Amino acid sequence: MEEAAAVLARLERIETLQRDGALSQRDLAAALLEELRELLREAEEWARLEGGDAGERAVGDLRSALSSDMVGV
Repeated sequence: MEEAAAVLARLERIETLQRDGALSQRDLAAALLEELRELLREAEEWARLEGGDAGERAVGDLRSALSSDMVGV
């Protein structure tokens, strides 16, 4: 369950970054992109340990979104 907690904590950090307003738009975009990359890594670990097609599909969707450079920095 540590993997689930890590993913949830990462999502909270992402939400805090968006809500905080302390960063410039450029810095916020860079910070969010880094958090999303770490979220992907943590989600992959969680899916690997838990198994299941739904988790693997979700990780694949996140990987595809990040590789298509949806977030411009």
